Amino acid sequence: MARGGPVRMPLGLPGSRYRGHTMPADDLGLLSLPVGDDGVVIGDDAEGRPQLIGFHRSAPYDVLLIGGLWTAQVLALRAAGTGARVAVETGRAQEWTRLAHAAGAGLECITLHEVGRVPPMGATVGSPVLVVRDCGMRPPRGRVVSSPWQSVLTLLPYLSPVGPRLLRDATLVGVQRVSPQEAGQIGRILGLSAAEIAALPTLADGVTLWCAGRERHWVMTTGTDAETGLLGVARRME
Repeated sequence: MARGGPVRMPLGLPGSRYRGHTMPADDLGLLSLPVGDDGVVIGDDAEGRPQLIGFHRSAPYDVLLIGGLWTAQVLALRAAGTGARVAVETGRAQEWTRLAHAAGAGLECITLHEVGRVPPMGATVGSPVLVVRDCGMRPPRGRVVSSPWQSVLTLLPYLSPVGPRLLRDATLVGVQRVSPQEAGQIGRILGLSAAEIAALPTLADGVTLWCAGRERHWVMTTGTDAETGLLGVARRME
């Protein structure tokens, strides 16, 4: 797996990694704890440390994944596992039907919608939503956009003409294996180093470069036994 320099963990909250803090008992009433989870585990970094994405946020959050359907489906499953409602906007419902039926033990935690037909989801802090947009190379502007407690993950198989706009608008970008030409264009927009650009066309299946501002994280996503049984092994191409 390629490396892009020191790897840190800002994609989500990795859990307790610091020494405990103490405070007077009289101040305990001032504490206000967020409702929800620490994030969705998306895989391990080059040192084997788990990496997370915190989809459940009090501010709009847009994620762009230039990559394969397998990774998007794993993220959808894991988001549903944290208690989020997942709405999938797709023109290929046949690729999502089995996953939607298997998730939630019969509950409709993953729902499928035609392109442009996602209804208002009514996201709240107690009922967060992830909208997954699997709308092909030229996804239209969505009727349902990111908002507090409703994040949007857009899947783009390759860098299409709308890709540069989506790259600039996204808060978090994941890039899997792409052609050298695409790598160069993505690198210019995201400000990647020459080594990172050169690595993108060589990435193995399941490896994603996640970029948030100046942060870079090489992450390997490996399916659990249940995920592999449902979706197969990690793959870039469908």
